[in-house]
Amino acid sequence: MNELQFLTWVRGPGLDIAVGIFVLGVLWRLFEIYSLGRKKDLAAPRHAAGASGLHTVFRRSIPPPGGVKRSPVSYIGGYIFHIGLAIVVFGFAPHILLIKNLTGLSWPGLPSQFIDLAAVVTMAAMVVVLVDRINKPVKRFLSTFGDWFTWTVTFLPVLTGWLAVQHLLLPYTTMLALHILSVEILLIVLPFTKLFHAFTLFGSRWYNGKVNGQRGVPV
Repeated sequence: MNELQFLTWVRGPGLDIAVGIFVLGVLWRLFEIYSLGRKKDLAAPRHAAGASGLHTVFRRSIPPPGGVKRSPVSYIGGYIFHIGLAIVVFGFAPHILLIKNLTGLSWPGLPSQFIDLAAVVTMAAMVVVLVDRINKPVKRFLSTFGDWFTWTVTFLPVLTGWLAVQHLLLPYTTMLALHILSVEILLIVLPFTKLFHAFTLFGSRWYNGKVNGQRGVPV
């Protein structure tokens, strides 16, 4: 298989397989979560200021008091690479075109220079967060293979995409194919790893806030 055949495969059958596994995996995981059911809360509802699902979503989305000072890399680096990743994924014109072909949804893209800067900043933030995890004994001890693996499959699409756009390291056709393949790997593993928090993050925060809010406990 030459580089053109490789690119054709990842853009065709490879993408179809990855998207299929991704969609089925997400639906299955959501079904598992929502089919668990919850026992009826028989306690009388209590109302307290700031104790609700929406309040919890907001509070858990910003650093707690003193959090940035205690762990600046985790909070600042985490916010930077999550926001940067969203900008790269949903602001780059070719990505928007792909999403339009798959879903019919479309929106204006951001300037390529801005996307390029966002990609570099995102990679830098991810590397800083990784180094911090390696250098901090407690974080390193608590880290599992899943943590290192999810970091890798998240980092590679950004790196290969940036290299392809910059025409670096390998011929453009080969690097583009590797970029698409890395995205497909990310799609395949996302529903079955910690990366699935992309779909459960705000829902779980809202639920915890709602349950505790009924007890008058802000979380």
